[in-house]
Amino acid sequence: MRRWFGPLAVLLVCAAGGHSLTLWLGPAVIMDRAMEALAQRGVALHAFTTPQRITPQTQSVVRSSPDLFYALCRYDLHDPGMTLAVRIAAWPDYQSLSFFDARTDNFATIRAVSKTAAVRLLPPGSAPEEGAIVSPTAKGVILIRRLAPSGEQFDAAVAASADDRCQIAP
Repeated sequence: MRRWFGPLAVLLVCAAGGHSLTLWLGPAVIMDRAMEALAQRGVALHAFTTPQRITPQTQSVVRSSPDLFYALCRYDLHDPGMTLAVRIAAWPDYQSLSFFDARTDNFATIRAVSKTAAVRLLPPGSAPEEGAIVSPTAKGVILIRRLAPSGEQFDAAVAASADDRCQIAP
């Protein structure tokens, strides 16, 4: 039994270390790959991009809801003093504005049913301000979801998205 104790202890330490390393680095690697894939699909940096309506043919990775309109904005706040002005236009039904950091964490969500909502996104380490959200990481993704279960409602959501904004703040 003593002969196996040393190798077993090394095995357990290596397994625990590998597991911890995977949990620590995994989300950042996943989000980095997702940001690259979004850029390749034409999702703009600092601007909302409206993808196609979700169907089984347009699904790529995640099982998205075919009843929702999605718009995405990639952001990068590495430059000192850079902030984003984010605005979601009014929509008569459910809609939300969600912020995801570089580790895939959803750090803020705003529900804006039947109204317009605007917020500034500040870089990491910024002092909190009223009407602003501080991003925990310099890079991330902002997601708009609108309930639009029919083709006509999806088209109306696309029209409403013309008033959405994700841009560098002056």
